[in-house]
Formats: sequence, structure tokens, C-alpha cells
Amino acid sequence: MRGIPLQLLKIKKHRWKGILALGCILFVVVIAIYAFIFLRHDPSLTNLDNRLQGASLQHPLGTDQLGRDVLTRLLVGTQQTIGYSLLALIVSLVMGIPIGLFSGYKRGIVDRIFMRIADGFLAFPDTIVAIVLSGLLGAGIGNLVLAIVMVKWVSYARLVRSTVLAESQKDYVLIARTNGLSSSKIMCKHLFPHIIGNVFVLASLDLGKIILLISAFCYIGLGAQPPVPEWGAMLNESRPYFQSKPELMICPGLAIVLAVLLTNLLGDYLRDYFDVKKEVR
Repeated sequence: MRGIPLQLLKIKKHRWKGILALGCILFVVVIAIYAFIFLRHDPSLTNLDNRLQGASLQHPLGTDQLGRDVLTRLLVGTQQTIGYSLLALIVSLVMGIPIGLFSGYKRGIVDRIFMRIADGFLAFPDTIVAIVLSGLLGAGIGNLVLAIVMVKWVSYARLVRSTVLAESQKDYVLIARTNGLSSSKIMCKHLFPHIIGNVFVLASLDLGKIILLISAFCYIGLGAQPPVPEWGAMLNESRPYFQSKPELMICPGLAIVLAVLLTNLLGDYLRDYFDVKKEVR
């Protein structure tokens, strides 16, 4: 009996971690959408007279090597890094879920074609394939998002396919077929609710990876181009001033770390929440 309150306390504590992570992520998304409300300076306006200034009331995080306000660029960079990461994730889901659902349920030639395509994408690490595609498409944030989508959709399609293959052999699907339900209704009403939990878990964990990918590619010049403020690009621009003014790299670096940490915490919570094997002892 003594162990029951402790177990419930652990569950509530873990739940609050997930709620806190989700709340922080929503807060960051709101900032990304409504960043223009908080802007006091033009993120692209240069002023060499104010270059490399320290923190002040006018510039809470100081200015960079071109006299631009660092806080303003961080806020606008949230739109670039988080916004395009969410865009890449959503497009990957929109592509991967229907393909995996249809392939796993129909099987046959459709499934074999999909598996050969998936094997081709998975023959090399995601990062290598994304670098090659970005190089072929050319530098630019739009091409970078397209390259990430072309790499990431396979993971969701394979996850959905494997879940559908397991679920389609269960009694409730067989009964639905016997009752004459169409394939589309079976996939949408019966199979889709069983795959959405696993998809949410993978997506929440994958969002952090996409944020790192976009930041890394922008850092090496394959993503957002100057003077667009993006966290990875800000790291690259601040590299020569790391010893004299390290906060220019620390601020966007911390933003990336915190964003990835929050998505991982949310992913851990969703993984435990949707775990059908868990039970309260």
C-alpha cells in the first residue's frame, strides 16, 4: 500500500513534464507566429556605429558585427528555424501516412514498389542523402525543406505500414471486411486511430532532429541565405567573433539546444502515454 502513492506521484510528475514541454513548445510557436509584435528593431538593418555593443535597455542581448539587434534576430530566427521545421514535418506526415496506410493494407505490387523505394532511401544515412539533395537542388531554405521532406517521409510510411500489417490481421478488421465495409472506411475509421499514437511519438522526437538538420545546413550555407536571420546562419556569421564576443554564438546555440530538448521531453512523454503495454502496478 505504501508503494501506491509513490507510483501515482511518479505518474503525475511525468505527466507534468510532458505538459510543461508541450506548453513551452506552444509558447515558442506563438512567438514564432507573432514575433513582429515584440520587434523593436529591423532584423536586417545594419548600423556599423553600434556594432558589437553589449547588453543594454535598447539592445537586451547586444548587437552583432553589423550593428543588428541580436534579440530581434533571435525572435525572427524562431520563425525560420521552428517554422520551417514544422513545415517539413507536416509535409512528411501528409506524404508518409497515406502511402504507408495504403501500402500496408493493399499489399501486392503497391507494397513491393514502396519497399524498393524505401530501401533505396534507407541505404544511406538521412544526413548524407539530405546533403546530396540540397546540393543538387541548390542553396535556399525552400530547397532545404524539400530535401528534408524527401528523406523523412519514408520513416513515417514504414512505421504506418508495419502497424497496418499487424492490425489488419486482427478480428475487428476481419469483422469489418465481413460486414462489407469499403477499404477506405476500414483504413480511415479502424486502422488510422491505431497508428496515430505511434506517429505522434515519432513526429515529436523527429522534430528535434529536423531542427538540428535545418540549423546545421544553414550553418554550412545550404539553407537560409544572408541577411535572413536563422539560428544556424547566426552561428556561422558569429564564428569569427567567438573569442571577443562569445554571446553572439551562445544565444542562437542555446536556442537550438532548448528547442531540441523540449521536443525530446515531449516525445518521451508521448511515448509513455501511447504505450499500450504499460500498466499501473
